[in-house]
Amino acid sequence: MTASSEPVRGAGAPTRTRGGAGAKTSAAATFALVFGVAGLFSVLTAVLAPVGVVLGIIGVILGIVALRMSRRPGVTGRGVAIGGLVLSALAVLIGLALGAGLTTVINNEAAVDRLQQQVDDLRDRLDE
Repeated sequence: MTASSEPVRGAGAPTRTRGGAGAKTSAAATFALVFGVAGLFSVLTAVLAPVGVVLGIIGVILGIVALRMSRRPGVTGRGVAIGGLVLSALAVLIGLALGAGLTTVINNEAAVDRLQQQVDDLRDRLDE
C-alpha cells in the first residue's frame, strides 16, 4: 500500500463533543440569543423600542433559564445563553434609557416649545 491509499488515522471514528456524547444545545439558550438580537435591533430603530424592551425581557428570562439548564449533564449552550443574556440586557437598558430620555424631553416645556418653533419655521419655509 502506498501512503496516499492508506486510511487517515481516526477517519470514520465518531467524534466526541465537549459536553460528552449526545450533548445538545439548550433550546432556551438559542431562543435567548434570538430574542436578544431581535430586541436589540428593535430598540435601535427607536420606533419599535417598546417591542424591543418586551423582547429583551423575554430574552433575559430565557437566558437565565438556559444558564440553569446548561448545568445539567448532556446539555450545552452556556456561551449561547450568556450571549443572549447580554444582548437582551442591552436591549432592555437601551430601551429604558430611550424611554426616559423621551419622557424628559416631552415633560420639559421649554424643549417642547423649541421643537414647536422649529416645526413652525419649517412649515413657513415650505409655504414660500
